[in-house]
Amino acid sequence: MSLYKRRYIYERADWPAIDIDESAVFAQLGEIRFLQGKQIGKLEALGFEARESAMLSAITSEVVKSSEVEGELLDELKVRSSVARKLGIDRAGLVESTRDIDGVVEMMLDATQRFGLPLSEDRLLGWRASLFSAGRSGLSRIRTGEYRDEDMQVVSGAFGKETVHFQAPPPERVKTEMDAFLDWLSVPDGADPIVRAALAHFRFVTIHPFGDGNGRIARAISDMMLAQAEKSSLRYYSMSAQIMAERKRYYEILEETQAYTGDLNEWVFWFLECLLRALKASERALAEVMKKTEFWDRFRDVEMNERQRRVLNILLDGFEGKLKTSMWAKLAKCSTDTALRDIEDLVQKNILVKDPSGGRSTSYTIL
Repeated sequence: MSLYKRRYIYERADWPAIDIDESAVFAQLGEIRFLQGKQIGKLEALGFEARESAMLSAITSEVVKSSEVEGELLDELKVRSSVARKLGIDRAGLVESTRDIDGVVEMMLDATQRFGLPLSEDRLLGWRASLFSAGRSGLSRIRTGEYRDEDMQVVSGAFGKETVHFQAPPPERVKTEMDAFLDWLSVPDGADPIVRAALAHFRFVTIHPFGDGNGRIARAISDMMLAQAEKSSLRYYSMSAQIMAERKRYYEILEETQAYTGDLNEWVFWFLECLLRALKASERALAEVMKKTEFWDRFRDVEMNERQRRVLNILLDGFEGKLKTSMWAKLAKCSTDTALRDIEDLVQKNILVKDPSGGRSTSYTIL
């Protein structure tokens, strides 16, 4: 007899070994592998610096968007700076990051750059400690070194009018569920590795082993497993950016599949479709990387100081917003007078152009 009014997929006798029909996603898997090979080929043709730029942009997007899915907004420049420093990309590390951002970045880099290491309980708890490096989730103090010991619901709506979307397994089941999950992760079972990434994401977020951070850790696990499937630490697309773009459906398909009668094949199909869309979106990102490479080829003989080169790299990496003298000063860590001299020099060299609106709102764009 269920402890809860509604019944969920983890109460089924065949959980977690629910049959998956891989033949239904055969075409998707073929298209995914085609796009992966095509894009890796493009990156290899671009050279080391272009690969660095693509990776910096993809990991920054993954960190920012995975947090945004949960409603937490991170400063993209600070995330980019943290990723750049930890990857040893000096040219982009211009803005000071914060302890909490560094922790989220450390978790993502550990997942994607050390993808070949087994995900042990100790490593997983380390990820959660990094995710909540200050020991708090919002205003609440949390314990990061253990699984939850209380009931957990996924709810939405105003206080007193909440809708319960999912009731996680009772706390006394969490340790057993997680031991089985980590054992399953460590031993290939013959399933396609990309399908396993989809299953791992769903299984972890369904167990819901922590009081907070389950979604972000689930996405880090699927990123790790996608890196395993590709046998590469080179990240050039952001699955979380695509999930954020489809956030409403993401939560809907999770809720539908987590129901007792849910169809796990539907989740796998959606996950692979989302991955396909992420890969197609990355083609546009790679086009920006190629544009950046062409930019530096065009201006390779133009004399610039180090400040100018580093700020231009930030702009070329997808900077959003208007470039004003005050923003240049912030990015370059210099006075506004120095920033104005840097900008005017680049305008004279036909690298920047002043936008039509003038006066106090003067802004600039790369030609």
